[in-house]
Amino acid sequence: MKNHYKVIDEKQVKNKKIIMRVDFNVPMKGGKILDDTRIRRVIPGLKILANSAKQIFLITHFGRPKGAVSKDLSVRPLQDYLRKALSCNVSFLPYVDKPSKLKEKANKEEKICLLENCRFYPGEEKNDLDLARAYANIADIYVNDAFSCSHRAHASIQSITKFLPSYAGPVLAAELKALSNTLENPTRPFAAFVGGAKISTKLSILENLISKVDKLLLAGAMANTFLAAKKVPVGASLYEPNLIQSANMILNLAKEKKCQIILPIDGVVSKSLQAGGVSDYRLNGAVKDDEMILDIGPKSIVLFKKHIAQSRTLLWNGPAGAFEIAPYDLGTKSLGDYIGKRTSAGYLISVAGGGDTVAAVNLAGAGNEISYLSLAGGAFLEWMEGKILPGIEALNSAD
Repeated sequence: MKNHYKVIDEKQVKNKKIIMRVDFNVPMKGGKILDDTRIRRVIPGLKILANSAKQIFLITHFGRPKGAVSKDLSVRPLQDYLRKALSCNVSFLPYVDKPSKLKEKANKEEKICLLENCRFYPGEEKNDLDLARAYANIADIYVNDAFSCSHRAHASIQSITKFLPSYAGPVLAAELKALSNTLENPTRPFAAFVGGAKISTKLSILENLISKVDKLLLAGAMANTFLAAKKVPVGASLYEPNLIQSANMILNLAKEKKCQIILPIDGVVSKSLQAGGVSDYRLNGAVKDDEMILDIGPKSIVLFKKHIAQSRTLLWNGPAGAFEIAPYDLGTKSLGDYIGKRTSAGYLISVAGGGDTVAAVNLAGAGNEISYLSLAGGAFLEWMEGKILPGIEALNSAD
């Protein structure tokens, strides 16, 4: 689907009230933010818009309150962070039991105002039109700057666009540009490196990628299912025997589409998955019945690097092994470091995201080298599947 959304700028917001959907669903403990990466991305664009706008209302969710007010899931702790980051007063608008009263309350707030967790309202996840209208009544313009939530058909993402002129925010626009350029108009050769545990969660992704990429590099436990489909013994490794047929279908589809699938040729194995456990090395075909493949081996690392070196564009999703536990993090670290170095040297355009990928990139120390690191989870994966995201479709349809 061709995107034709409008991107917000300073001129459009001059002396206007904006309601801006952001994703400040960040890890917190005891009211302290543990990782502020998502918020930091929004701050520069927010400062620019605040210079021109009359008022900005920030709307975000936090956790899964399921339409009920929960003190533990309040976004109020974000208020102090935003004050410091924006160097200005930021007010907080508490939960209003009747959303129709939002407008009356909002008029009395500071120039920048953070609204309470939108998921406290039952209508948010139901995409309720009355709630969306109540949000819209407090502003002149709607801005979606939350790609990571745009796969949700929720009131603050989709329905609100029916009531206000709607725009993509700077972070969302940058993300969509990076992702669209990668998947729709890549510099070739184009490769995808996909890891993780299960084929079942990524079947649609693999099918979509096969028709887009020149090479598909598969690692992690999902690669075990492909190895098993090729009659390579995987011992006690995690794999999905009920998806052998699906793996064969993907292998056949790849041949038909002339997409080369690269699988590991060796692995690091152990009889149990625990930190500091006894590990060993096995070539394909030599894994014993009581052994689990927990990471790609050194020959596979060399093989994958060779194919990455031959590529000009790379899409990365998922780790190469059980990267949370040493020594099974070596494959992910080695490949992540290599992808980062190829990118920073100008040989590779790299886009990474989805699920554990951000943690894998950071483990490899490649966060500042990757061309674009998406912080989205589900939205990134659905985009990789080729799905139309409700939040983006709504912006495309907005007047």
